[in-house]
Amino acid sequence: MDRLDLQHYALLEAMGTNYLAPIDPPRLVLDAGAGSGQWGFDLCHQFPEAHVVGLDVVPGKPSRPPGYHTVLANLLHDLPFLDDRFDFVHQRLLFAGVPAAAWPGLVQELVRVTRPGGWIELAEAPPLEFDRVGPAMERFRRFAGAAAARVGIDATNHVYRSLDAWLHAAGAELVTRREVALPVGDWGGRVGSMMATDFRVVLGSLGHLFAASAAIQPHDVTDLIQQLEEEYEELQVSTSIAIVCGRKPG
Repeated sequence: MDRLDLQHYALLEAMGTNYLAPIDPPRLVLDAGAGSGQWGFDLCHQFPEAHVVGLDVVPGKPSRPPGYHTVLANLLHDLPFLDDRFDFVHQRLLFAGVPAAAWPGLVQELVRVTRPGGWIELAEAPPLEFDRVGPAMERFRRFAGAAAARVGIDATNHVYRSLDAWLHAAGAELVTRREVALPVGDWGGRVGSMMATDFRVVLGSLGHLFAASAAIQPHDVTDLIQQLEEEYEELQVSTSIAIVCGRKPG
């Protein structure tokens, strides 16, 4: 939860806002894959009259603002909502949790539950893609790419590049895309420091997957993370996030 909150505030500072879709004050909002719930909490504070539904397989943080409601469900199954319900549907950074083959159907479901005239916003990063890559990152990318391929998760930039097309295919109009740079490392100020911490926790949690495939010994993961963090600073590494918005025809 702490990592997801840190990630949320890094993206908020990098983007300058919690969303880019040109929405009117919404009455009903869906955050699909809500994580800790902090994005939805912020929307509740911004729009006190709105109801925000955070859907995830875990309940998120227990202390919630008025107007925030948790629904425990797996978004890889059909969403448990009627058609045309939500004024605004938001989904962010699920590339590591949604199999590559499931993405078009998921986007169709997100559009289905949006009301006519409502907006859908998708935000995804390109996994393992950085503007400058050193030896440690090359090594990590080999391990992570192989692990992702074994479980059907996108380890390329296919999801990152396809969000626009999937929204169009699901019937959305006025589709726009904005890419925001995300520095990684203390060289990048507050955003870079928060992103480096986010990556540190993620990389540490992946060690057992690499060890299971005999790609690297568990005790070597710590050394690899340290080498990566040195590369962030030496090379001034950045990645990015794409925010794609579309409106359901009215």
